[in-house]
Amino acid sequence: MTVSSHTPAAPSPWRLSVAPMLDWTDKHCRTFHRLLTTQTRLYTEMVTTGALLHGDKPRHLDFNVVEHPVALQLGGSEPADLAACAKLAEQWGYDEVNLNCGCPSERVQRGAFGACLMAEPALVADGIKAMRDAVSIPVTIKHRIGIDRLESYEFVRDFVGQIAAAGCEVFIVHARNAWLQGISPKENRELPPLRYEIVHQLKREFPQLTIVLNGGIKTDDEIATQLQHVDGVMVGRQAYHEPWQMAAWDQRFFDQAGPALSREQVEAAWVVYLQQQVAATGRPWSQAMRHALGLWNGQAGSRRWRQIWSDHQYKAMSVDEVAELATQARSGIAAQVDVHEQGYQARKQAAA
Repeated sequence: MTVSSHTPAAPSPWRLSVAPMLDWTDKHCRTFHRLLTTQTRLYTEMVTTGALLHGDKPRHLDFNVVEHPVALQLGGSEPADLAACAKLAEQWGYDEVNLNCGCPSERVQRGAFGACLMAEPALVADGIKAMRDAVSIPVTIKHRIGIDRLESYEFVRDFVGQIAAAGCEVFIVHARNAWLQGISPKENRELPPLRYEIVHQLKREFPQLTIVLNGGIKTDDEIATQLQHVDGVMVGRQAYHEPWQMAAWDQRFFDQAGPALSREQVEAAWVVYLQQQVAATGRPWSQAMRHALGLWNGQAGSRRWRQIWSDHQYKAMSVDEVAELATQARSGIAAQVDVHEQGYQARKQAAA
């Protein structure tokens, strides 16, 4: 998520955002997040230029109109390919195209993109310029503060300076180094130490740029603290695992009423969406439901609620049946759950 350090009449588009997360922030996830916040900027999973240019474009690019403002994150390094994909992003209606220079996975490195590109700032600059020349929507970048054990401020300062010279104005900075060898992507989110002061220093040295801080932010108070130093804050896994936290963001960080009045209201709207998806595509509702399993976290009965929605034996049931069962479980109406389950099993046996 992104949040700004100032209080302008019209808040920066990067004031608050939810990070792109592979296998997580698909269009279903983003639609669910829109039931909680309308102002927070959302990002797609990283999509490689090869997948877009040679694969199923609608599968990678389609999104719901309610997702705006929404950005497409690209993985790639060839300027011509990046430009072609940026054009697709603009044609599809995205509000921004973002270049990933922060992913440390070995698979991404073999594709010559992600965090390893920080060692090739001239190539990154060429890609940014090619995209900016091709489209009118903002072209932004997400990167780390360094690679491997190279921890000098000068490294990231020079990288930002060279990319800014190519016309990039928005830098989303994950405040950790990316260790390219020896640890997993998960460990890369935990082991390299967070150094927020490096991101703060970038903002001081490049006041004309929009600097967004990413990495390790968990609470709304932490967001507010960081906004005293940078233009924006991007939150990742915290927003995904504790989605109800987003329900307060529009009011606190944008001074606007948010869409979520209660967890019950959000769940009811989400059930309608799941029903619509099943009717439109014929695909199981569970593919989308996984993104909402944290909705009741911290509330009485939340564990049983999650168990019902996650239980394989219920996946053949209709969405409204499972929703009723989950609500009864969360509310502690165990006897009704047992009766409902017995009735379902009886209908299943009769049909067989």
